[in-house]
Amino acid sequence: MTSIKIKRIASLIAKEVSNIISFESQDYNFKTVTITGAEVTNDLSYATIYFTVVDEENKESILKELNEANSFFRKELSSRIEIRHTPKISFKYDDSINYGNNIENIIKKIHDQKKL
Repeated sequence: MTSIKIKRIASLIAKEVSNIISFESQDYNFKTVTITGAEVTNDLSYATIYFTVVDEENKESILKELNEANSFFRKELSSRIEIRHTPKISFKYDDSINYGNNIENIIKKIHDQKKL
């Protein structure tokens, strides 16, 4: 069970990484990134940050670039968030939006078949 403190820190990390990408990053590819959430381990040593991109074809290259720049994000987070140890960061593509769209399309097809 995740504590409220862990959830609050995860939310704060997601918000700050989103701000860093929007305002501090010079990479044009990062401008198409949307941070959808973050998960932090109970001991606050690791954080997984979930993201989506506008252009699905570039998601692998953007994932690679984000993970290569994780030390930059960690350094920026350490100056913005007041916690004893800044967690190590990894990025992961968030498939939940595509998954939700797929389920919605299936439901729509079933609903259309019932009308016939």
